[in-house]
This record gives sequence, C-alpha cells and structure tokens, in this order.
Amino acid sequence: MALVEIQVPDIGDFDEVGVIELLVKPGDVVKAEQSLITVESDKASMEIPSSHAGVVKELRVQVGDKVKQGSVVLALEVAGATETPAPAVAAPAPAVMPPAAAPALMAAPAAASGPVEVRVPNIGDFKDVAVIEVLAKPGDTIELDQSLFTVESDKASMEIPSPAAGVLKELKVKIGDTVNIGDLIALLEGAASAAAPAPVASAAPAQAPAAASVAPAVAVAAASAAAAASVAVPAHQPGAPTAGLPHASPSVRKFARELGVPIDEVKGTGPKGRITQDDVQSFTKQVMGGTAQTKAQAAKAPAVSGGSGMGLELLPWPKVDFAKFGSVERKDLSRIKKISGANLHRNWVLIPHVTNHDDADITDLEAFRVQFNQENEKSGVKVTMLAFMIKAAVAALKKFPEFNSSLDGDQLVLKNHFHIGFAADTPNGLVVPVIRDADKKGIVQISQEMGDLAKKARDGKLGPADMTGGCFSISSLGGIGGRYFTPIINAPEVAIMGVCKSSLEPKWDGKQFAPRLMLPLSLSWDHRVIDGAAAARFNVYFASLLADFRRIVM
Repeated sequence: MALVEIQVPDIGDFDEVGVIELLVKPGDVVKAEQSLITVESDKASMEIPSSHAGVVKELRVQVGDKVKQGSVVLALEVAGATETPAPAVAAPAPAVMPPAAAPALMAAPAAASGPVEVRVPNIGDFKDVAVIEVLAKPGDTIELDQSLFTVESDKASMEIPSPAAGVLKELKVKIGDTVNIGDLIALLEGAASAAAPAPVASAAPAQAPAAASVAPAVAVAAASAAAAASVAVPAHQPGAPTAGLPHASPSVRKFARELGVPIDEVKGTGPKGRITQDDVQSFTKQVMGGTAQTKAQAAKAPAVSGGSGMGLELLPWPKVDFAKFGSVERKDLSRIKKISGANLHRNWVLIPHVTNHDDADITDLEAFRVQFNQENEKSGVKVTMLAFMIKAAVAALKKFPEFNSSLDGDQLVLKNHFHIGFAADTPNGLVVPVIRDADKKGIVQISQEMGDLAKKARDGKLGPADMTGGCFSISSLGGIGGRYFTPIINAPEVAIMGVCKSSLEPKWDGKQFAPRLMLPLSLSWDHRVIDGAAAARFNVYFASLLADFRRIVM
C-alpha cells in the first residue's frame, strides 16, 4: 500500500476557485474517476475526480478553501502503487477555453442595428449539454458578458454569456433543450460589435458518486413538467447571486432530477445556502410524509373561494400603532416562548384536536399521599399527585396502545417503551421534561426525578436529552387553579392529559351526599389516530386508576 496525493487538474483559465462541497471523507473507498470535491468559480461549478482507486487516508482541503491547478486535495491509500506521492489527475480535456482562443459567439458579423446571432461557444469536450436555467427573456436589455442561460453536463454547470450588448429579440432555447458548440441560441437587436466571450468553464469528465438510497421517486405532481417549463426571470448579471435560482452542484442537480424533485423549491443548508444531497432527501421525505407540498401540487389543489380555510387564506395580521392609544413598552419574547410558540402553532394547526373532560375521585389517593409523606418526611422526597398520574398514564397506555403511538405518513408507529413528559413552569415559560422508562420506576423514584428535572428547568439547565423521546404528556395546573382546559398535543405524540385543581364536591353515594375530592381531567387526542369511543374509555380508565390505585397492580 502506498499513499498517492490527488491534485487539482487543469481547470482552465482560473487562478483560484473555492471548495464548496466535500463528496468523500477519510475512510471512504473511492473508484478511479469518482468525484472527490466540488469547486466553484463565478461562472461554473465543477467536480474534481480521483485519478486512482483506493481508500481516502486524509483530506487536505475543507469547505471554503481556495484551490488551483496542482493543489493537493487528499491523500489516497492505493494498493500496488509504487510511487509516493504519485502525480495527480491528468486532465483529460481542457476545462476552460481561454478568452484568446475562444471563438466569437456570433456566426457572422452583422450591422449594428440588425440582429446579432448568438451561438454556443467552445464549452470543452462536451456534447448535448442540457439547458437547465434561462436567465433572460425577450425584451430584456442585455449587457456585454451578461449570462443568458445555464447549461449542465454530468460534471459541471456553466453559464453562457452574451458576446454583445443589446436588446434580446428572441430566445431559441428553453429549459430541457440540449445544445452543442455553434448552436444558435438567441438573437440580439441593436447590438454593439461583438467581443470575445468571457471564458466558460467545464470540468473533466468523471463518474458521479452513487446517489444515496432514498424512498422511491417522489410523487411530486407535475414536478418534472414544472422544472422543464420555461419561465420569465429577471436578467442575470454574471458573477452575481441569482435570486430565486437553485444553488447546487451538478451531482446534486442530477440526483434531484432522478427523483423528480423541483430543486428550486428545496431550501439549501450548505455554505451560502447551497443545496446538498441531504437537503434533497429531506425534501423528498417531507413531501411523501405530507408535511410539505410542491408548487405543482399546490397549483393542482382544488380551487378555494369565499375563505373556506382549505388553503389557510387568512387575513393579514392587523398592524396597530398602540402608542396612539396610550403609553406602551416593548419586551422581547423569551427564547423558550419563541421556540415553544412556533411548535404550539404548528401542532394546533396540523393536528385535529378533540378534548374529552371528566372527573377523577382522588379522595382516598390524596389521603394516602399525605399520610405517606408524613411518615417519610425525613427521606427528603415529597411524593406528588403528579407521580401517581404518571404511573396511571403508563397503565392506561398499556391497555390502549394506540395512545402510545406516532403517525409516520400512512403508518402508525406503536411504541413498546413508556417515556412520560410533564409540563414544568419556569420564569421564562413552560418546558416539558421527560421521565424515561416510567413503567420500570416506582412512585418515590418518579417523584425524585421530577423534582430534579423541575429544578434544572427553573435554572435553565435542561438539555435536549431531558426533553426528547416522550410518548405521552401530562400538563398539570393543579397548583394554580381552573376547572377544565384544552391542552395542545405535543407532536409527534397523539394525546396529552391536562389536569386542574382538585376540589371538594358533594357526591351521592346511594344513601346520602358525601364530600369527595374531585380532580378535573382534560384529555386532548389526535382524531386521525384515535376515535371518540377509545378516548372516552381511556379517560374513564385513567380516572378509575386514580380512584382506586390498587388497580395498577392488577
């Protein structure tokens, strides 16, 4: 085994280009001609291939670095190699046509006032490259070297500039067409004399890395047709960011096309908003899961009128200058409220909530709880009613397993673990810590963990692990008051139990009215998963456990 240094090949008339994407990592097995990194100039993005097959030993560049011909990209461990380091990739074809050598874009000179034919310049050793973006429309005033459209091969995307200034009279190509050197692409009117075109980059051909396995091609309605339709876009300035156009490498564009994903609708999370393969996969899953829609799907949705609400066609939020009516002050929302507010809004809009109200007779359980705390005062652990409710929730979830589930597209994920969340009040807002494996813990241990988590919440020290993985939540207002309320389901859970302050009420026992301590229950449930009969049974069973806790062990 020997180490071979892979270098940047001849990329044409560019001094330095930026590294925008790493396609491999140390330990990866790569084939000869497999792409290693993506680089980008102001006119083209291109992928740098490997000259050898082997195992990536060390990456010598990272995203944001500048490289040029001869720069070392990585060290490759190659079997049977006899030289260390070996020379880098031999450039199979010139990547860029230098300005001095590039032919003029016009087929023939024309009068200054007559139309000028714009043709495809020398784009290197490529044939039948696809038009993927149209950057100007008839009637636009075009400047010298302004980009007219973008073409793409398997390994590079490049912008075709105008050889002259003038008004675009006619475009001869549209998105989805393929072009070659010399093809007529546009007519300019009132153009100045033609000039040599700006250099246009292409990249050495290489085999793109295999696309990661994802779900079958997205059923993005008319996505391919939408992507192929030519639309009017603002005139494009070379080297300047193009508003609204996708920013992705050729391999990612190809991957999106294979899945039928409209890449211009994918939000990029890479450097400078670049769309990555993970972004395309995530968009695919969201569309298939019904949590996102393509523009084509939205356009095909039934037309709504008269404010039916099907498309959430809401009135604009009212803008009011409150200072006109009296003194005001402004205060920023806490970080917790900003985060929880967005989640609560999503959950309330997307989940069809239904809430059942009931009462639990906790007279005997409360008497036992008070007695237990008095007898164990020295232990330092105070048992709360909420701890009993967590154990009751576990028993109810075991009896009604659909309440211990989550929706995943058209499937229901039934959980065999029992992690119960409880709402904790803090100075900055409500948070929901989670008691894990509550089925394996006793009342005292649950009470102790709740106390520890509540303290961490008040101190602002809860970590993500303390608040994730919940199966069912309980929101208790018992220490404050109230009668009933509608708790909002904590997605991706399908139900939540709300409890208010217990109160003594006269209850008929068959002979007389007797004072009983009654606890108000409010169960909110997701009607996509649970029906009314199941919800009523769950609430009744939950209340019966609190009324006679001996049922827990049955």
